[in-house]
Amino acid sequence: MKQKIQLALLVIIAVTAIRAGYIVYQRYSERAESAAKASKQAPPLNPDAYVVPKKLYPSDLKSAKQLTQQPVWVREGYHHTYFSYDLARHHTDFSREAGLLLPIQKLDIKDVVSDTAPHSAHLQQIMAVFEQDGKAYAVSIGSMAGGSYSIYSDDYFFLQDPHELYKHWPPEIWQAIDQHQVKPGMNQLQVDFAVGMGALDRASDTAVQIAHYPNGGKPLTIVYRAGKVAEIRPGG
Repeated sequence: MKQKIQLALLVIIAVTAIRAGYIVYQRYSERAESAAKASKQAPPLNPDAYVVPKKLYPSDLKSAKQLTQQPVWVREGYHHTYFSYDLARHHTDFSREAGLLLPIQKLDIKDVVSDTAPHSAHLQQIMAVFEQDGKAYAVSIGSMAGGSYSIYSDDYFFLQDPHELYKHWPPEIWQAIDQHQVKPGMNQLQVDFAVGMGALDRASDTAVQIAHYPNGGKPLTIVYRAGKVAEIRPGG
């Protein structure tokens, strides 16, 4: 009788162990299957998100002059107005707008100076001076009042060639950007590089977005689907 009881206990233990092992295996298989489904459903990582442009963080006029040590490229085209600059008088002619900086336009900053803002004697504009077509121009990159500086050059310019920062983009994309053209399949950042800043419709959702681009007087309306250009319409 004692041997029969021991044998019965051994059978119960064996069955319990087998059942427990099966449950563990089943749960592991379910988790592995769920992970595989999630990996298939998850969108691929966007390499643009891993690009970290260099910044200067200028805090005064002296530190802002670091902009003269390397070329810079315009971040937002058709957004920043520049003016004629008199090198002899060290004066910006604020009364006449000379133009708008182009998308990813390359500039060689010659100097960073302060200049009296129009209609405001207490406010100084921080101006980046550059040359174009043999003439001197200046664009405001900040201001100074009461010894306190607000300088936004890190938001206005890339300190590195965008072609290198985003070298993972295909050559055909860069060719379109350099020609200031929009092509189907481009993402919003690529379109910004091609035709400058735009504005999204408030009614746009995450799946379908509509944006309007002044494009230097040649307005475009772009329809994005899932973050990519799906339609290109002339006009704003």
